[in-house]
Amino acid sequence: MSVPPGQVAIIHSPAYVAPLPDGHRFPMNKYFYLLEQLKASGLAKETNLFTPAPAPRAWLDLAHDPAYVTAVLEQRLDDKATRRIGFPVTKQVALRSQLSSAGTVMAGRLALEDGIAINSAGGSHHAHRDFGAGFCVFNDVAVAASVLLEGGEVSKILVVDLDVHQGDGTARIFASDRRCTTFSMHCAINFPVRKAESDLDVPLDPKTADSAYLATLAQHLPPLLARERPDLVFYNAGVDPHEADRLGKLSLTDGGLATRDRYVINTCRTRSIPIAIVMGGGYGEDVPAIARRHSFVYQAAVEAFP
Repeated sequence: MSVPPGQVAIIHSPAYVAPLPDGHRFPMNKYFYLLEQLKASGLAKETNLFTPAPAPRAWLDLAHDPAYVTAVLEQRLDDKATRRIGFPVTKQVALRSQLSSAGTVMAGRLALEDGIAINSAGGSHHAHRDFGAGFCVFNDVAVAASVLLEGGEVSKILVVDLDVHQGDGTARIFASDRRCTTFSMHCAINFPVRKAESDLDVPLDPKTADSAYLATLAQHLPPLLARERPDLVFYNAGVDPHEADRLGKLSLTDGGLATRDRYVINTCRTRSIPIAIVMGGGYGEDVPAIARRHSFVYQAAVEAFP
């Protein structure tokens, strides 16, 4: 499934966009706008686009409680569980969650082949083993890491989570699994209120801007990679640290986000560590602008792997 030189594998499905109630604050259409922008810029072509099949039940059960998986797949979540997720889990939403999880598995496998691959959705890091939360139904990175570890495709994984919100679900799913190390750099005063304990948590003050953010990242990422020596990195490239993000509270500019993405990718590349990228959060009313911020990581990937 390798892609031609100068291209980066992109995993996408039209079903990444599922209907939500009118006016819902989760910008589901950003996945549509993102692919349109990638096509217009020449970053997405027929030769580097891959479409996942829905994740099989066995994959989902590796990271989630089987009773919870059943409730999602059969649309039988109660009102409390639905409110915790933040939107109704319809048949289309359940399918989207299966596809997104499978897309992250595919990104991981393609990254092991080519050095890098990107899922145009994913990053549902608030989904815990037995419940969903914060617009996250299945934890795609946890599913993908579990599939690759249990299948013997890798023996050590590092999750680099730079979404503005702590990756609490991922941290708790792998709390007792030394094969997967979790690193979360996030706004200290933001969702979730009750933080989990990642292997490395770096909470940032509200309004942290480009220079301080990038310096902090540079302080922690290289020694973490040197210590853990992972076979694969999953990078949650959420764009909600942006200064204009509706749910963010940090103050990164467009340039800061783009520099962050280049830094993470190149730091892995220079150490010959494959990196699989997921989109993570990004919120606001200007959905095309959010999609444009997500596109920065694709440009950074192509520049790093010419």
